[in-house]
Amino acid sequence: MQPQIILLKEGTDSSQGKPQLISNINACAAVVDAIRTTLGPRGMDKLIVDAKGQATISNDGATILKQLDIVHPAAKTLVDIAKSQDAEVGDGTTTVVLLAGQFLHECKRLIEEGVHPHNIIRSFRKATRLAIEKINEISVKINKDDPKELRSILEKCAGTSMNSKLIHQQKDFFAKMVVDAVTSLDELLPLDMIGIKKVPGGSLEESLLIDGVAFKKTFSYAGFEMQPKNYNNPKIAMLNIELELKAERDNAEIRVNNVEEYQKIVDTEWNILYEKLDLIHKSGAKVVLSKLPIGDVATQYFADRDMFCAGRVVEEDLKRTMKACGGAIMSTAHDLNDSVLGTCETFEETQIGADRYNLFRGCPQTKTCTIVLRGGAEQFLEETERSLHDAIMIVRRALRHDAVVAGGGAVELEISKHLREYSRSIASKEQLFMAAFAKALEVIPRQLCDNAGFDSTTILNKLRARHAEPDGKWYGVNILGEDITDNFTACVWEPALVKINALTAASEAACLILSVDETIKSPRSSHDGPPGGGPMGGRGRGRPM
Repeated sequence: MQPQIILLKEGTDSSQGKPQLISNINACAAVVDAIRTTLGPRGMDKLIVDAKGQATISNDGATILKQLDIVHPAAKTLVDIAKSQDAEVGDGTTTVVLLAGQFLHECKRLIEEGVHPHNIIRSFRKATRLAIEKINEISVKINKDDPKELRSILEKCAGTSMNSKLIHQQKDFFAKMVVDAVTSLDELLPLDMIGIKKVPGGSLEESLLIDGVAFKKTFSYAGFEMQPKNYNNPKIAMLNIELELKAERDNAEIRVNNVEEYQKIVDTEWNILYEKLDLIHKSGAKVVLSKLPIGDVATQYFADRDMFCAGRVVEEDLKRTMKACGGAIMSTAHDLNDSVLGTCETFEETQIGADRYNLFRGCPQTKTCTIVLRGGAEQFLEETERSLHDAIMIVRRALRHDAVVAGGGAVELEISKHLREYSRSIASKEQLFMAAFAKALEVIPRQLCDNAGFDSTTILNKLRARHAEPDGKWYGVNILGEDITDNFTACVWEPALVKINALTAASEAACLILSVDETIKSPRSSHDGPPGGGPMGGRGRGRPM
């Protein structure tokens, strides 16, 4: 009798070998099925209700996967690649997850037949490299010198990104707005310089783009209505000071012997406040913004001197104003001079929907803009914001990396054809794995057809036939006419970077999951509290044994 060797703590769950790999692949398949139907212009939306009962309606792969609380360790990699695609490119999050899931699906057959995962991984890496070379070879360069042509290309890229979203009816309207927003930024195209404000009510067409900073009117005191609401070329003071009488600390104690002493204390408080207000007035600032509250006395004081003030401005808005109008955020009123004051061409307060907004237009320092979204329901506005975020990212990428390819499954099929032809020139088993990779790429056009309710087999056969001809490389699914069409002339365009990133991330995730053959989960510790560091371990501090 051999004594039993115990290596791991009891209760440790360890599973290994082929069944473990297959179960990981199945877990990933379940994740893919969750978002499979959101792909493309005819994709469905998902309604996700979280623990607090708040509903999110979304079509964006990354948003859905973030909302789903996935605990399976292997399936989490799919969530990660969707997040990375969202951060890096902004669009194509569903594509990434679908591709990774399909790669694994194709491998599952091979692994069940006893192929070693590393052979597959090696072929997949090679296939990915070839695919990326092919994308670079066929992608069409944008001519950046002709602003008109550049603009039309950017608008088409933005439109393609919005095709699959809730707002696809208004995509022309929003595509122009997004391109205006991105082209108004400076060289580095910083994302945080585009503010998006949501105002419930009205229709989507009432959304507007403000070239400058806009934020909602803050909480105001009496006297606010007497302040002027329009200025031309005002100086703007941005402060981090509280302009109101401070309450005493609750537990402070001041001993006063007579009334005069008490009066002195009160007077000093007022003097401190008035001194600050006086300094601000003398600096010549016409618009005063502060992160901390501006009290009723201060509001009235500014109103008497034809100045505008807003307290409790959100930090992010204040920073955008600072970057746009110049100046600095000051934490004292003593050093206010022209070098720390910002300026803009016009300042006005205007009514948008039910709220009032403060608008700063014609900012000298940096190019910034604010998109004000209008629309019915709260969820709808949030989904519109996510769709615009995707479109903005796409336009930024297209500006930075000047190559575009046709969407609608055209690129995937062209790469698939290229890899199939290449695989026939390989003598070893690798031929099978390459063909599996090529077959997996067809999931994109097939899913586009399925989501639109077309017969995917017929359309894919037509597409393969067209791609076999020399001039058919841009043929893809035509969603509007249940047929195939040249998607390049149909203006369904995407930046090549989206496809390259999607392929790389999907292939890496598939290889990562394939190379795992054992999972070890250590048991949850018995007491829930954090283990103590004292000599008594988790107990101590007078707790019972």
